[in-house]
This record gives sequence, structure tokens and C-alpha cells, in this order.
Amino acid sequence: MGKRLRENITSRYVEAANSLTSKKARRKIVAYVESYDDILFWRTVLDRFEDETRFFEVMLPSRGTLKRGKKSVLMNFISENVGRDMIACVDADYDYLLQGITPTSAKILNSPYVFHTYVYAIENYQCYAAGLHNVCVMVTLNDHAIFDFEEYMRQYSLACYPLFVWSVWMYRTGNYNDFSLTDFCKVIDPGGFNVFHPQSSIDHLRGKVMRKVHYLQSRYPKAKASYRRLQQEMEQLGVTPETTYLYIQGHHIFDTVVVPILNKVCNKLRMERENEINRTSVHRTQMRNEISCYENSIENIGSMLKKSVGYMASPQFRRLQADVERYLDSCDQRRQKPGEGPGAEGSQAM
Repeated sequence: MGKRLRENITSRYVEAANSLTSKKARRKIVAYVESYDDILFWRTVLDRFEDETRFFEVMLPSRGTLKRGKKSVLMNFISENVGRDMIACVDADYDYLLQGITPTSAKILNSPYVFHTYVYAIENYQCYAAGLHNVCVMVTLNDHAIFDFEEYMRQYSLACYPLFVWSVWMYRTGNYNDFSLTDFCKVIDPGGFNVFHPQSSIDHLRGKVMRKVHYLQSRYPKAKASYRRLQQEMEQLGVTPETTYLYIQGHHIFDTVVVPILNKVCNKLRMERENEINRTSVHRTQMRNEISCYENSIENIGSMLKKSVGYMASPQFRRLQADVERYLDSCDQRRQKPGEGPGAEGSQAM
């Protein structure tokens, strides 16, 4: 009796509520997400599918029990409740790459009402390399491209890839205690970074990665064949050596790789803009006023990165939207069948 009403709402409840509205009213679909930070991302996923017949409400499943970043909490809460008018939207983490060998992975991949990011997390989308220059422009209001983000993230991915496959292999075979995700992220920390000499950072990273790879090869000498099979399978899943960064832990890519780079690049762009103001100002008062105006216009890197939508052009994002489109088409086809009342599929949610 003490549970909030929202915690008792199921897909059948939402379907029944939809059936009580006018035939011309839009159908409401509840989309549950893992945390507050996920709401904007999933809104960008679902927005294009809203029309005169349907709309989405993106929300958390329970304010009282949700723990940030705990997908298991989300899945436990909604596992019996999702359905045609209630869906779950989650980060893929490694569950996509595990391909159903764990209960959580199986739930995410097998339910038609659970949608996942394909990349590790929404932070990976926010760090999509093709959109990072635009983030710099949003932060500094300077459109001078002084750094090739796409090439750096490609080189970073290539350097990490051999060890990344080992990381997935460890989780596939249950040996992750020997080499955990935390251990992996420690190795692939690029460390120091120079905007104008980024290759030294990549070379240092590649050396660390290969030392660890050689260690794991000696520790698991019989893994060679299964390692190669895993490489081939991951390529079929869309993982390529050049895009590895999209499948590495999102917080690591955001906090340890991309934000430090953006800090240094944006600092250079700010200095460039301020030097331009100094050169072109007629007198000191004008210079101070212009610099003050410019500084007040500068945005926070983290905030702008979270608002970046450059990822919408990525194959992974388009694949996610294709999944949503198939789900909606399937729902529309079922609704056209006679004699199908609200909640008809509530028991098939999982």
C-alpha cells in the first residue's frame, strides 16, 4: 500500500487509459530510462516518431528507488510491466556484445519492448568524434579547426582495439576477475596530451596496450582461436577497430579521453579569440568591454558536450531508430486487427 502509484503502473494500465480517450486523441507511450541524464538523449531518439496519432513521455520508473547508472534496478522494476504502451530504454554496456549469455543481456536483446543504445552508453554518443568540433564552437564561439578529432579518436580506437577484444573475451568466458573493466580502463588512459603533437600520446598508449596483450596471451595460451572468432563476431555486430571508442565504458571516454582534449583545444581557441580582440581593439576600454562580452558568452565544456547531437548521423543511432520504427509498425499492425483489446500483450513483455 505504501508504493507510489507510478510504481504500480504497467503497460496494461497505460493501454487501458489510452482506450478511454477520444478516438482522435494521441496514444501515449511511456518510455522508462535509467537516469535523469538519459532523458534528453532518448527524447532525441523518439522525437521523430511523434505525430498526430502518438506521443512519448520519457521518465524514470521510480523516483524513490532508482539508483543512477544501475541498469539492474531499472530492469527488475519494469521486467513484468513493459508492453506495447510502455517501453524500456537502456544503455547497452557490454550486454550487447555478450549476446545473451547473461540474464540481463538476454532481456535486453530478446524483448521487443526494450531498446538499447548499441554503443556502450549515451556518453559515447555525446563523444561522437564527428560532432566534437561543433562542441568547441559552442563553447568558444570560434570556428577555427585546429585539431582533427576524428583522426585522433580513430587512432585511439585502433590502439585500444586488441585489448578491447580481450576485455570482451574475459566477460564472455567468465574470467573478468583476472582483467576487469576497471583494469582495462586504467590501461587505456591516454595520459598526457599535446594538441599539436597528439601522436606521442597514441604511441604511449599503444605501448601500454601491447604489453598487457602480451601478458594475457601468455596467461591464456589456448585462447587464440576463440579470440579470433570473437573478433569476427564483433565485426558482424558493427564493432570495427576504428570505432572501438564507442563501445568502451562511456564515463571513461567522456571524462578521461574527450573532456581533457576539449579543455586544451578550447583553451587554445579562447586565447586565439582574445588575441584577436587585443589586436583589433582601438583602445583599452573597447578591449576590456569586448573581452568581458566574449567571456560572458563562453559555455561550459561538459554541459555543451552533453547537449551535442552530432551522433544523430552515426550508423549506430540510425540503427537504434530503425528498431523503434519496427516496434511502432508492429504495434500499428496489431492494433488494426479486430477484437484486440487493451493489454492483450501485457503477458508477453518478457
